[in-house]
Amino acid sequence: MRHLKTKTKLRTLKDLDSIDHREIEELYRNYINPYFVNLLRLLGLNKRFVRAEGNKVWDSSGREYLDFLGAYGAINLGHNHKKVIEKIIEVQERPNLLQTVTNPLAALLAENLAAITPGDLQYSFFCNSGAEAVEGAIKLAKISTGKPRIIYCKGSFHGKSMGALSITGREKYRKYFNPLMPATTEVAFGSKEELKDVFNLYDDIAAFIVEPIQGEGGIITPPEGYLKEVRRLCSEKGILLIVDEIQTGFGRTGHWFACDEEGINPDILCMAKSLGGGIMPIGAYIASKKVWHKGYGSIDRFLLHTSTFGGNTWACAAALAAIETLNDDNLIAETAHKGKYFIKRLKALMGKHPILVDVRGKGLMIGLEFDEGLNSITRSIIKNHTETVREYIGGMIASSLVNQHGIITAYTLNNPKVIRIEPPLTVTYQEIDYFINALDLVMVNLSGLKSLAFQTAKNLLGSFKKGREA
Repeated sequence: MRHLKTKTKLRTLKDLDSIDHREIEELYRNYINPYFVNLLRLLGLNKRFVRAEGNKVWDSSGREYLDFLGAYGAINLGHNHKKVIEKIIEVQERPNLLQTVTNPLAALLAENLAAITPGDLQYSFFCNSGAEAVEGAIKLAKISTGKPRIIYCKGSFHGKSMGALSITGREKYRKYFNPLMPATTEVAFGSKEELKDVFNLYDDIAAFIVEPIQGEGGIITPPEGYLKEVRRLCSEKGILLIVDEIQTGFGRTGHWFACDEEGINPDILCMAKSLGGGIMPIGAYIASKKVWHKGYGSIDRFLLHTSTFGGNTWACAAALAAIETLNDDNLIAETAHKGKYFIKRLKALMGKHPILVDVRGKGLMIGLEFDEGLNSITRSIIKNHTETVREYIGGMIASSLVNQHGIITAYTLNNPKVIRIEPPLTVTYQEIDYFINALDLVMVNLSGLKSLAFQTAKNLLGSFKKGREA
């Protein structure tokens, strides 16, 4: 029998009570990702949270924070929702993984998804994440049409697994992993004309994949009528329309799904994040009967795409509870009202603070874009590292909000000048008002923000130097 590589005993949950935060950081640094620890520390985000409930979390010192990030839209119901946990407990004695039978909870969940998704979407495939849902949708599009090419949008984010990465529109994430999936073509998000030109250029297109709102792109909304025209062009050319609702789904924009607003019926719809009620990882795609049967509707094809943990009992129980709660608690309609109120108050701040240059989004999926002028504060310090530090402008704002006001936010991956606002749909008007007042104070205290930027730039530059020396 092989011995352990170290002489220390294996860790257990009991060890959490005796380990301080500094040791946890060191373990993370040694065994997971040292640069992530460095980033959190320099932005002042290296907290140790020990409790979470609803829209709030608490750190080890007992300080309370409001979560306006919502795990990038994954906790629409808030943290540790009791109903979701109760439903998981109800099924804890059932088989969780048993591949030789049909899972009744998966069957119930699939029926519910067919009921709440637009158009004639019917057949669901269950997996564990958004990236997996996109991978499955790509494969279904290709096998259903017999064509290889996928059209995607600049600025999009569909995941970091190889297929999803191949249709993610930011070169930073792609350039180290070439060659990626072949036969992919990028178009400008929101441009009907460019999409039409590309559709006319290629005769091997399987599908066009699009986010109704680009989340990681900086909460970018397309021109009104864009999605309707996309649907028309896809239908005209016999090209499948895949709508990625991984971040926009389940009430986030004030509709069950964002494509509902324009009455768009996709051929395949991807979902994940909040589907698991903030408790269990679960993703899915749902497709029309016609598309699914063309792809997998035969005895030699029906098991060509599978997932070991996909559609497991606990995950399906959480998803069933999440959908039930969204419906019974009227959260989707409330989100539409809260979003209008929130955006109106945020736009009022734009007239007061030139540093806030744009407020955009729908429902409780909101982006705040800040002036790049902050770069001038750091330019004299960082000189040749301006573009690198530019990545953390949003992080500087987020650092002020969390450290000064106890509000958790983050910047978007593809546009770091943009702070994303995605609180749980259960956020109250009082909490929205608190956020508005806190952001107002951060921007009023511009000198303090400059000081923060100055110090952050110094720390970041020091981190780069250490990285080179290592």
